[in-house]
Amino acid sequence: KNIVSMNNKKIFFWSISVALSGFLFGFDTVVISGANLPIRELWNTSPLFHGVFIMSMALWGTVIGALLGSYPCDKLGRKKTLVVIGLLFLVSAVGSALAWDPYSFSFFRFIGGLGVGASSVASPTYISEISNKENRGRLVALYQFNIVLGILIAYFSNYLLQGFGGDIDWRFMLGIEAIPSIFFLLSIIKIPESPRWLILFANKDKKAKEILNIMYDGKGVDNKVLEIRKGFNDNNQSLFSKPFFTQLKLAFLISFFNQLSGINFVLYYAPQILESAGFGTSDSLMSSISIGFINLLFTLLGVRLIDSFGRKFLMYVGSFGYIISLISIGSCFLLELNSNILLTFILLFVASHAIGQGAVIWVFISEIFPNSVRAKGQSFGSGIHWVFAAIITAITPYVIDLLGNNPGLIFFFFGLMMIFQLIFVYRTMPETRKTSLEKMKL
Repeated sequence: KNIVSMNNKKIFFWSISVALSGFLFGFDTVVISGANLPIRELWNTSPLFHGVFIMSMALWGTVIGALLGSYPCDKLGRKKTLVVIGLLFLVSAVGSALAWDPYSFSFFRFIGGLGVGASSVASPTYISEISNKENRGRLVALYQFNIVLGILIAYFSNYLLQGFGGDIDWRFMLGIEAIPSIFFLLSIIKIPESPRWLILFANKDKKAKEILNIMYDGKGVDNKVLEIRKGFNDNNQSLFSKPFFTQLKLAFLISFFNQLSGINFVLYYAPQILESAGFGTSDSLMSSISIGFINLLFTLLGVRLIDSFGRKFLMYVGSFGYIISLISIGSCFLLELNSNILLTFILLFVASHAIGQGAVIWVFISEIFPNSVRAKGQSFGSGIHWVFAAIITAITPYVIDLLGNNPGLIFFFFGLMMIFQLIFVYRTMPETRKTSLEKMKL
């Protein structure tokens, strides 16, 4: 029993090492918020240039990193890809901090975006491949937990570094990401390669058996190798061929609904939304931190429940929470209710996301595709997620401007989309917990 628990500790250590890329993902995505205004004043850029090149350049890097991330994953291996991702984050952090003009800044932010996108493919893929059916959900969800932790730490880091370097404090805000990047690289060096990748893509059965011996305490390792090989479809088969239609549909829909919940709309523009509801600027920034805390707390709860209650259960909880909170937020704006009531429903909305879609999406996409196309499937689902994230982030300022001081209607639209998500969960989404990756039949 001690040996088994030690092995579980090993797998947990490998998973947490890889999930740290999620921390860098969350930190990198939000850290720009502290540099937003100082950079605009420093380089005196036009609103359009600032929006397209300064603020959203990392997001477009993320889309490309996600769509192309499966190639290094399959060709170089999961581990080497994660090392490259760590280097991208490090180069981006140092480069952004030392940027000499808006073009160099955009370039280094784009590099960081490539890291974010590729990590959303490589990390869930690796963790799903080294875990077993009993703990897979919890371990892959550690990635989402780290994203949320990274977001919260970035808000605090920006707050603490305000005024630290006078006019150049934004350089410290962006440069400090080099520290977790180095920490991530050092931890990745100590993990083994995914045994499934070694067997199916590198033909290194001997090396794979050494790792499987650690994972399964030497029991039934030869059978495991046979099971992995047997569950392997022809690698030359295209992801977009008929056998994978169901998985593609599921990955598309869960990614589509993730962004059509309005989560990025709320997270990226929370201070602006709260100010339009009557909060003062400092109150709205403080409320943003409370949003970060609720996000972290309920993600942690989702991580705890995902293997015991299942993916569908969490999606049901999240969907009902979404519908109630979004319709209530829209009503608060239309009826001009007290801003504290509005904040309560926004917190309910964030909690619903964290325990539902937030906890489930990366787990679900990483386990529904067969071994032969897992990285490509993860890349597809992640790419869909990021394309919709980029579109919604890009059109939000225009929509807010269009609706004036009353963005209530957009929340009713998101609420309607979440009714469709509830139908998707009920009618189409399969339960995948406690099923081994090789025996997943969809």
